[in-house]
Amino acid sequence: MKNRLIALVAGASLALGSLTVHAKLPPPPPKSDAEKAADAEKAAAAKAKAAELEAKYEDKAVANYRKNKGMGGATAAPASMSGKK
Repeated sequence: MKNRLIALVAGASLALGSLTVHAKLPPPPPKSDAEKAADAEKAAAAKAKAAELEAKYEDKAVANYRKNKGMGGATAAPASMSGKK
């Protein structure tokens, strides 16, 4: 009997909870031209910062690869002189 009551309460709470999931929020107010320009400026600054960081860490990764793999600029032998006579 107690298990049935718990199952009934749990089922009822799930049913009521699912009704609140479908609630609709009101649309946000329209943005003014100044707000749109500020958002565009923020997005451009973030994009420039991301590109700068990406270039920095790409250079760092290349330097690390060259250091650990022993790939120096002049120390690598050309492919045409690979020991063939």
